[in-house]
Amino acid sequence: MRLHRNLCFATVDGLLQIFNEGQYADKVVQQLLKRDKRWGSRDRAFVAETTYDIVRWKRLYAEIANVKEPFSRDDIWRMFAVWATLKGIKLPDWKYFENTPTRKIKGRFDELSKIRKIKESIPDWIDNIAVKELGEVKWTKEIQALNEQADVILRVNTLKTTKEKLQNILFDLDIETETLKDYPDALRLKERANVFSTEAFKDGLFEVQDASSQLVANFLQVEPGMRVVDTCAGAGGKTLHLASIMQNKGQIIALDIYANKLKELKRRAKRNGAHNIEPRHIDSTKVIKKLHDQADRVLIDAPCSGLGVLRRNPDAKWKLEPEFLDRIKNTQAEILSSYSKMVKSGGQLVYATCSILPSENQEQVDKFLASEEGKNFTFVKDKKILAHESGFDGFYMALLKRK
Repeated sequence: MRLHRNLCFATVDGLLQIFNEGQYADKVVQQLLKRDKRWGSRDRAFVAETTYDIVRWKRLYAEIANVKEPFSRDDIWRMFAVWATLKGIKLPDWKYFENTPTRKIKGRFDELSKIRKIKESIPDWIDNIAVKELGEVKWTKEIQALNEQADVILRVNTLKTTKEKLQNILFDLDIETETLKDYPDALRLKERANVFSTEAFKDGLFEVQDASSQLVANFLQVEPGMRVVDTCAGAGGKTLHLASIMQNKGQIIALDIYANKLKELKRRAKRNGAHNIEPRHIDSTKVIKKLHDQADRVLIDAPCSGLGVLRRNPDAKWKLEPEFLDRIKNTQAEILSSYSKMVKSGGQLVYATCSILPSENQEQVDKFLASEEGKNFTFVKDKKILAHESGFDGFYMALLKRK
């Protein structure tokens, strides 16, 4: 591979924004890709993938390059040189790469690869908590899997098409997909492609949604005609899936504390042809109280550490702090206690997170069931998904039934 100056400059600029200014990697990459209209798909792929790669391995590359935060532009170039050397890419004769000790880089990599938290590029405190909660063996396998690039998984919108029809439409666009056993609405891309620019996406024939995330709506056991509340709907990935399973029959009330996310959900619902969704902004406790004992099904896709989705959000591990984890666990307990009151007698509730930590998952459910609010519920089943076992995002979901 030959390095192109303007692509490398764009990557370095983006990394400075992510590391020093705390900007989100996905937003920065989106901006970078608009930088030069002449860039082809390979150029854009280089910028996106290289940026994510260096974000993912920040700690390892910084240790090898012997640089510390906040990084200067020269520091980022040194980390870039480490990335290129370890990828086997010949460094061009640019001033930024003068005196790059390629042999030393490889030797340092071998040396540091004996220390998991550096090899897998993870903050000490996350490594410590994960070992405590999952054990050495399981966590070692899990963090390796979470450092791999995520597949692109589509969820077929069955309100508008079938899996077979969508496969054929995409095949005609030179986008090959394969079905996934045990994931009824999923298609995996055989090679990465910009699916968002296709007419099929603009017509609402599919959404991009990880396979693990696709299991949540089915876990809730919804049926057409039911009244369903999605309590932390966000931009509506799972809400839209619920609408397709319910065949647009019944009512889905999509709640969130962020009005801008619900606005995005409205836009996506229109594109999907999902007409049974009613977004409601949680601007006071009245919104929740009005729904007490009203819902056949309630989904609590709770805010969490996001440690199960590091493959697609590698910058999250550098933004997380121990205090946030403590706060989010309190929030999860409060949400379960409050939102569970919306389930009517005989109704069902799913508590879900995209975390792999038992303290955010089954321990929260156990605490809830032992509480005053939880005594009216019985535990039906749960599902713990680890990336190294499934090949997809880490997830947790528990199904509870109100007596």
